[in-house]
Amino acid sequence: MTVAIVGASGAVGQELLRILAERHFPVDDLRLFGSSRSAGTRYEFGGKEYVVEELQHGDQFKGVDIAFVSAGGGTSREYAEDITRYGTLMIDNSSAFRMDPQVPLVVPEINASDSLMAFGETGKRIIANPNCTTIVMAMCLKAIEPLSHIRRVHVASYQSASGAGAQAMNELIEQYRQVLNGKEPDVERFAYQLAFNMIPQIDVFGDDDYTKEELKMYNETRKIMHSDIEVSATCVRVPSLRAHSEAVWIETEKPVTPEQAKEAFAHTEGVQLADDLTKVGHAPKTMEEYSRDGGEFPYPMPLFLSGTDDVYVGRIRRDLANPNGLTFWCVGDQIRKGAALNAVQIAEWLLGHKEVAHSRKKA
Repeated sequence: MTVAIVGASGAVGQELLRILAERHFPVDDLRLFGSSRSAGTRYEFGGKEYVVEELQHGDQFKGVDIAFVSAGGGTSREYAEDITRYGTLMIDNSSAFRMDPQVPLVVPEINASDSLMAFGETGKRIIANPNCTTIVMAMCLKAIEPLSHIRRVHVASYQSASGAGAQAMNELIEQYRQVLNGKEPDVERFAYQLAFNMIPQIDVFGDDDYTKEELKMYNETRKIMHSDIEVSATCVRVPSLRAHSEAVWIETEKPVTPEQAKEAFAHTEGVQLADDLTKVGHAPKTMEEYSRDGGEFPYPMPLFLSGTDDVYVGRIRRDLANPNGLTFWCVGDQIRKGAALNAVQIAEWLLGHKEVAHSRKKA
């Protein structure tokens, strides 16, 4: 199978390379694409060296079975026709096609079969990867929905610097260094200094004073879950490097007890229960201690969950302000499950149903 990665030099592109290798994805040939700046960069995969090609219009994707695209919405929209022209399946990590009614928006643990829409008569051979923050939350909502329909959600997200890309992570590290050395920090990737700060804005504001990021959580959750669920979000950029955290309040049609919720979370694919308050004060306190000695935590924390695949949930309790309410805290690595891993899982599900090869042969 021939696999392409568009945006190979970015944070998600690099994670895709690692995940494809870790999961032994059936890659017979690999094509890497990027901007003119990235062209010529060399990366090792499967014992071979591959060179990044400059993405151009034309026939570059002829013979490619699957293209993982993580180069921004503008690039996805501009090159979608080139990528899919010869039957290549495009799994897109941008927001470009998420709300297109002819493009499935997929979290495999929730709505994998929606992927088949991409191959129908009206399908565009494009599958959209949801917003990273939406994925983390939706994985948890999926566990509760069978117990009682979720009417509405209030969520506050605490999104790390890596959500803005690899260069944003580097800027945050440099800002801390500059501030601690008494220098004025450079601010380019964020609206304001992020080091020692929090910024209650991710993406631009709309007419209703919600940001695009916050509206994604409303619209995408409804599409993924095929639900009339209502979501009100406040998305905040925080000065951690990697993994997003969310404080979530849900209202269900019938009361769901914390014990029922814990049982559901513990038995949901892709979700890990981390809710044992007896471990407070006994868990590792630093990443070095955790790396050396291991251990378990009373609740999820981004420092210790960066680089993991599952969504972790804890602090599960009834909502004191709502008799049908439940509240919890969840953390997920937005570069892995929130982006690269989810995309690869979509491809794996389709390969299990032999849709990718069959579709390209017909094209």
